[in-house]
Amino acid sequence: MAGNGTDGDMNFPQELTSFIDEWKVKPGSLIMILHKTQETFGFISRPAAEKLSRITGISLARIYGVITFYHFFKTTKPGKHRISVCLGTACYLKGGQDLIEETRSLLGLEHEGVTQDGQFSVDPVRCVGCCGLAPVLTVGNDTYGKLTKDVIPGIIAKYQNV
Repeated sequence: MAGNGTDGDMNFPQELTSFIDEWKVKPGSLIMILHKTQETFGFISRPAAEKLSRITGISLARIYGVITFYHFFKTTKPGKHRISVCLGTACYLKGGQDLIEETRSLLGLEHEGVTQDGQFSVDPVRCVGCCGLAPVLTVGNDTYGKLTKDVIPGIIAKYQNV
């Protein structure tokens, strides 16, 4: 793998390196380190996980165990506009799954993934804490509630070509 830019010798920004150095000695620090890594890169790549394993002494298997257990962590680069559809109890009961299916259909995605142009990704999330607005969808930091399938095209249009 060496020489292809995807090996474990990727460069971490100094802010991330300092954070890891501070947290790696604390018990139960892995989730905090993974959050900061994902915040820095938008996802946790294989090379990033390998480097985290080397500098923290935590096995790669344990790191991937945590990454794959929590839906929050992503191992592939999300779209520029990350659409999250809540599937918490209230949202699910009020049509959250229909919103996911409609959004993916409009964007040409069969499952989780990123549109060919890299602009959009669609992910289910467990709860966004807006149960009174169910069903809820977020795009980045923008929250949309009390949704029906027919408003999804307008929401997507706001972020196209931006």
